[in-house]
Parts: sequence; C-alpha cells; structure tokens
Amino acid sequence: MPPDEPWAAPRDGLRVLPAGRLSYGMQLPITSLSTLYAEPWEVEAGPAELRRIARAADRLGFAYVATCDHVAVPARLAAAMGTVWYDPVAALAHLAAVTERVLLLSHVAVAALRHPLALAKQYATVDRLAEGRLVLGVGAGHVREEFEALGVDFGRRGAILDETVDALKEALGPSEYPQYSGRRFAFRGLGQAPRPVRTPRPPLWVGGSSPAALRRAALRGDGWLSQGDRREELPQRIAELRRLREEAGRDGPFAVGAISEALYVGSPAWDTGGRTLTGAPEALAESLRAYRAMGADQIQVRFRSRGASELLDQMEAFAESVAPLLAG
Repeated sequence: MPPDEPWAAPRDGLRVLPAGRLSYGMQLPITSLSTLYAEPWEVEAGPAELRRIARAADRLGFAYVATCDHVAVPARLAAAMGTVWYDPVAALAHLAAVTERVLLLSHVAVAALRHPLALAKQYATVDRLAEGRLVLGVGAGHVREEFEALGVDFGRRGAILDETVDALKEALGPSEYPQYSGRRFAFRGLGQAPRPVRTPRPPLWVGGSSPAALRRAALRGDGWLSQGDRREELPQRIAELRRLREEAGRDGPFAVGAISEALYVGSPAWDTGGRTLTGAPEALAESLRAYRAMGADQIQVRFRSRGASELLDQMEAFAESVAPLLAG
C-alpha cells in the first residue's frame, strides 16, 4: 500500500490533489464498453466486480475513480462505441456507499444535454452522499443524434456548455438560493438542498482538446481533463492552458490531467498490444514521470487485463511498486 494518501485536502477548497506531485486515478471498467478500450471480460461483468474494483482503488491510494456519460448511442456508432454506458450520477452515487477516500469523477458528463439546475441537484446529492468527494468533469459531447433526440442544438453545444459551466458554478456554490442570469438560463429564489459538502463548491474540471475546449477549461474550469491526447501533443496543450490563464489573470488551483498509455506491470505472458507500456516498476515509473515534467498533476492509468482478478492484481502491483517511484 502507498505510504500516504494521494489527496489530503480539506473540504473547504477547490484543490483536491496534493501540490508538487503526480497523482494517479483510473476510469472504471464495466461502466462503458467502447471497443476503443474495453477488455472482452467486461461484457459479462457487473455490479459485483465494479464494487470490488472501486474498493480496491480506494484502499490502494488511487486519487479518483471515473465514469463517462452518454444518454443514447445511435446505431451508426454502436459498433465502435457500444451501447453500454452507465449513468454517471447513478454509478458514482452507488460507489460513494462502498468507498471512503477516493474521489468520484465524471470524466466527462455531457453537461450541455441537461439544465444546470438539474445537474446541480444530481451532483450535489452525489457530493453529499460521498461526504465531499465529488469532482464534476464536463465536456461538450460529440454525438449529434444524442443532442437532437433531447432537443439540444448540437451546433451550439460549445456556447451552451460555456453558459452551463457558469451557471453550475453558482448553482453548486454555498447559497441555498443560487442566482444566475444568462442568455439561456436564469434562476433566482429557488432553493436547492442538500448543498455540496465542499465549499465554495466541488471542483469543476473541463475536458476536451479543441481550441474552444482549452479556452473553456483555462478560463472557466478548476482543471483540465485530457481526452486522449498523445504524449507528444501534451506539452503544447499545457502551454496553451498556462498562456490563457496567465493572460486572464487566473491564478487559483488548477489541476492538469493526462491519460497514459495502457499499462502492464511486469512481463506479460500474453499479447498486450504494441502501445502498452510493460516492464519493471522502475522503467514504468521513469516513463510516467515524464508526464509530471510536462506539467501534469494527475494521470489516468488503464491496465490491460484478461479478467477482474488480473486487473486487481495489476492495480495492487502498480500501487505498491510503481506509485512510490512517481515522485522521482
């Protein structure tokens, strides 16, 4: 088990990752079955395996566990994306009851599909159930049919998300009667409780790598979530985030994230694919420390596995032998 917890922040602030070190978290298996990353065994797995994995992440010092979001997947994309996408609010609320320390992250909620007051009610409840462990990650989305079915203008999703983020920051703030007035959304005199545990509100991290998404993250967010940028692309992305924040005079807590290559601790006895990082803990740690050198505060790790038991073994091997070396 790691020598200390990956995050030890009070409930009164937007900083949830320790400064000056590289934290690590993971996207939960089973909750989304895209062919881009899901392992074959996940198809038959269910809530019992999901709970075991979340508990292990909690025990082993992972900074967060994450779930993604799609309401409905059109037939034209189902072969690649699959149609299994657990609702993040339901999944995170369920996992709040079986974990104690690990942060619960939506990576990412397609926030423009929903009214900000509805989102605030849902995620404030998750934060209360998790006793202050929510991190709300949001993104613009990319599935046109999903927006059309829900009556949201796909072509305007970026502008809608900008205003949704602004409204969420008010709706999740300390006031029981939040106020906001914008082009699309306006509310005042409407009470919402329970309020989030963390004050002034839970952190709001923004995903996406387009120029608009980077600007949204830098100017409106408390952190940036990579959507799979390659290692060689990250320095440019991070430099742009820093430039935008500096020009805007933003100097508060800001967590920069990256998604590492797939990992396998040790020498696999099976074909883990050409883009998987494998080998001894020292070699893996040296490779992953490069993300910190680029300016990342946290990396999302994913382990190749042939079953839940092998995944749990990999998580434990990483936490015990690789994670302690990430600080250099």
